[in-house]
Amino acid sequence: MDKEVQEKIAQLQMIEQNMQQFHMQRQTIQVQLVELDNALEELSKTKEEPYKVVGNIMVACKKDELQKDLTTKKETCELRLKNVEKQETQLKEKMESIHSTIMQQIEKKEDK
Repeated sequence: MDKEVQEKIAQLQMIEQNMQQFHMQRQTIQVQLVELDNALEELSKTKEEPYKVVGNIMVACKKDELQKDLTTKKETCELRLKNVEKQETQLKEKMESIHSTIMQQIEKKEDK
């Protein structure tokens, strides 16, 4: 294989590693969203004074403030998720393009 093909293969491997990292980030964010949804659901059911964790302690807080805080965190996570998904899509397209280029170069070499 010539040097250009080897460089493209190395680039493809790096992109695959980045894809794995984005996939892990996406999973982490999805877990956070599920936890936030569950917390919001439980908060809506409760009639008692809610608590929130601050560091290593639980602090009493107003229900509406906690709901606003959780909703803001959820919106932030949703934005992060969209961003990660967009980056994954871009990397996937780039990966497919590089893969196609590599295959074309290999086929040219075989035809000679």
